[in-house]
Amino acid sequence: MPIPFSFDDLYLHRKVASLHGRGRDPAVVCSVRSADRAGDEHLSHLWLFPLDSGEPRQLTFESGQDTSPRWSPSGDRIAFLSARDDKGVQVHLLPFGGGEAHCCSDIEGGVASLRWCPDGRSLLVTAAVTVDPELRGRRGPPAERRPNSPEVVWKLPYKNDGVGYLLSREIHLFRVDADSGKHRRLTDGPFDVFGFDCSPQGRRIAHVRTREGRFAHRTDLWVCDADGGGARQLTDEFASVLQPAWSPDGRWIAFAGAREEGDARASLFLLEVGTGRVVSPQDDVEVADGESLHWDDGGRLLFTRAWHGCHEICSIAADGSDLRRLVRGERQFGAFTTAGEHLVFSVEQPALPEELHACRADGSGERQVSDLNAWWKERTPLEAARRRFTVPDGRGGREPIEGWLIRPRNAPGPLPLLNDAHGGPASYALLDFDSAVYRQVLCSRGWAVLLLNPVGSASHGREFCDRLSGHWGEYDLPQHLEAVRQLQDEGVCDERVAIAGKSYGGFLGAWAVGHTQLFRAAVVMAPVGNIETHYGTSDGGYYADPRYVDSEPGFDRARARALSPLQHIEKSRTPVLFLQGKEDERCPKCQSEEMFVSLMRAGETPTEMVLYPQADHHFLGDAAPSQRHDAARRIVEWVHRWCVDGADEDRRGAVHALQGEAQPG
Repeated sequence: MPIPFSFDDLYLHRKVASLHGRGRDPAVVCSVRSADRAGDEHLSHLWLFPLDSGEPRQLTFESGQDTSPRWSPSGDRIAFLSARDDKGVQVHLLPFGGGEAHCCSDIEGGVASLRWCPDGRSLLVTAAVTVDPELRGRRGPPAERRPNSPEVVWKLPYKNDGVGYLLSREIHLFRVDADSGKHRRLTDGPFDVFGFDCSPQGRRIAHVRTREGRFAHRTDLWVCDADGGGARQLTDEFASVLQPAWSPDGRWIAFAGAREEGDARASLFLLEVGTGRVVSPQDDVEVADGESLHWDDGGRLLFTRAWHGCHEICSIAADGSDLRRLVRGERQFGAFTTAGEHLVFSVEQPALPEELHACRADGSGERQVSDLNAWWKERTPLEAARRRFTVPDGRGGREPIEGWLIRPRNAPGPLPLLNDAHGGPASYALLDFDSAVYRQVLCSRGWAVLLLNPVGSASHGREFCDRLSGHWGEYDLPQHLEAVRQLQDEGVCDERVAIAGKSYGGFLGAWAVGHTQLFRAAVVMAPVGNIETHYGTSDGGYYADPRYVDSEPGFDRARARALSPLQHIEKSRTPVLFLQGKEDERCPKCQSEEMFVSLMRAGETPTEMVLYPQADHHFLGDAAPSQRHDAARRIVEWVHRWCVDGADEDRRGAVHALQGEAQPG
């Protein structure tokens, strides 16, 4: 007899967080994350998965987090990041032939990322360097800082979600000797270095760094000599550049990025180093993971592509021509790497356990190579199907859109339905288990869940994505309502419909309850509730919100107010639950607080707000396991209470009044 999914399953789930492959005697090493109930924390350990022969095995066992594994060029050592010995996060080396891992670096600010140099004798890393914000970027010895020292702000951004205040540190590039552990700093200046890659011969380093001066949110591609000298800027026309990847012949550098500020889509670009020429595929290619670009020995670039809400593994020639789709399917990939003649990737799909798969370099012969989540086989069988809906396009016509419908396998309808709105809005419905445990739990309890990709979603082309700018809620909410009505007409669901969403999904849920009576319950998580205040309080609002209200480069405050759910939340008769990380800097807690207080004071509409201490914008997937458990439980209990359980006669009457056609607020 199948066991229903439960909130406790998050303590059983193991997620592949990062992958790196070895070509000789092909194998992958990966960081596997799990939740520790006793310590109320996440653990990460390294695992080895041979691809030709041999059994998978766990390589590290200490408590804590072992992350970012990288094979050495010769394949005899594995470098990874770990916080052991009270030194903060440092580089550790694990001899593959046997022996204990040992710490290889001692950089005061802790290491953020690592790459091997081609000779295998040293590594490149980025690490934090303490600076005095009072110097405003000038060079000089930092003043002593105490935990309660003032935080002077002289440029933007000055904070970041999950990090906090930024201006007392810089991120710079270092070289670390693999044997002695000695390190040397390679970059210096009032900027941060993020992604980097060493040229095949080891003579130059491509790296991504932030702009200097008043606005530092833009990033550019730079190149320097192996010793850090001779730095020169390669791009200046991009708003964002992500992790670079150098071609085997040293002629090209591939990267994902965006030309315009506030554009959350990551498009593929290739830069010819000798000429500075930048090319892109003929059709705009959206990269699903800007950190996972890999060149094969034949000089073709391999990457994961976002395509109509799914992911594909593709290859392309160095000049941007000859795009080939190698691995496809109705699913997404959480991680991707190459290992000799193999492609290796973790599969995410709501009705299947997350596991590693591998195939040949041409995409053939796919097979599952891990069994990390065997417990899933005992749970209620689910089905996740892609659906198409014909909806209003916002311009007087109609258009097809796509989405996912998750429900118990062979479930008779009609079922109660959760309309789960995705964030972004320039994103798409993500299918991972870790941040959405509530979906499987609801389906086990006889619900259906709709994950729609309406206008404004990424992975469906530039025009479809950009059309929502200046029309948040106005163009996409009618598409959600029409999709729900089509499912009702088909008998998939009935009038027991709830809406939930986080970030932009939280915006849409809050907008919906002020403009329609379709939904019986709403869960609004880490929302944009007041675009005018989001502009000045979010870590990225000052450059993203002008694009969202379609007034860039200026910010149209009147339009921002008109598009804000706060202006309409008091009209809601739908019970609303607000969930919010207290340390959220992306959509700060004031966004939830303003709407909660307004709704509370407006009348008798049931509403509650839950704040999670120390949690940031990504609390559903990354907060303490107990908080993730609590949030998933509250989501399920709230929608089930108001949609299914019923209550006293007065509440039942209030809920019944929400049924019927959508009416403007």
